[in-house]
Amino acid sequence: MKLGLSGRLTRFTIASPLTPLFLLAAIAVGLLALVSIPREEEPQISVPMVDIQVAAPGLAAADAVELIGVPLETIVKSVNGVEHVYTQAEDNGVLVTARFLVGSNPEDAAIRIEEKLRANQDRIPVGVPDPKVTVRGIDDVPAIVLTLTPKPGAAGQWTDQALYDLAHKLRTEIAKVDDVGLTFITGGRPDEIRIAPDPAKLNLYGVPLGQVMEAAAQANRSFPVGNIREDGQAVAVTSGRTLASAQEVGLLTVRSVTGAPVYLRDVADVAQGRAKTRLASGAGPDMTVSGPARPPSASPSPNAPAPMRWWCPRPCVSASKT
Repeated sequence: MKLGLSGRLTRFTIASPLTPLFLLAAIAVGLLALVSIPREEEPQISVPMVDIQVAAPGLAAADAVELIGVPLETIVKSVNGVEHVYTQAEDNGVLVTARFLVGSNPEDAAIRIEEKLRANQDRIPVGVPDPKVTVRGIDDVPAIVLTLTPKPGAAGQWTDQALYDLAHKLRTEIAKVDDVGLTFITGGRPDEIRIAPDPAKLNLYGVPLGQVMEAAAQANRSFPVGNIREDGQAVAVTSGRTLASAQEVGLLTVRSVTGAPVYLRDVADVAQGRAKTRLASGAGPDMTVSGPARPPSASPSPNAPAPMRWWCPRPCVSASKT
């Protein structure tokens, strides 16, 4: 029987006394590689992301996207190494996230973003403060996301306020669980005090709109100014006061053009209630969460959603994993 190459090689190794030596050498090399080669149970992948947070006082979410978000996206996309750009917007603010190529240096990525922003400083709209740049990474992806929404048969039993309050309580309890890192709430409608100036009343009392805005901006502030010592006792002195209700806000005084004081409630409607639903441009699910959520020692969630333009009508609690 004529043997081929594999048959002749097999016959040679079976009969050769060097075969056990080759096996022992292979085992020794394998053990040496196992001991010397560095390894990690959960390898860390460097995918730097840079968050650019811009405050937009007085702008609705849709307006903030058009006036700030879209121009900022154009600027960020021109940065070398940027792979994807995401925009999140809500009333009075915009968050643009730039994701760089895998393996990019996070510090270099932040420097390139800041340099590009400074080069386009003249494109920032009037009244908008300078952007805040924060470096993120793949470890900042939420690991667990809990969305609170009433069941179909119990929708009438839950209000926006009850859901939001429940989310706060749930966040507190989740933070007590072992191996949980950061927790935060996204979406929902928090309680707020709204001041709606009445143009007719402003004209009647002769109060400029700027006076109303200044009174609202300067309210709810208090500062320690020192201590008064008398008869062996020390009393802390505080300048200003904090406001706890819409009634207290309505008692703020504004100045008319004649210098006469006027209560804020006399020229504006002051009401306390839930914030309006915050709407942002773009398609996506009802709830998308992004932000710091996972320390480097934890495993990423394979189902974690990618950031996108979103709107958040319901409260959502996110938890990290340690």
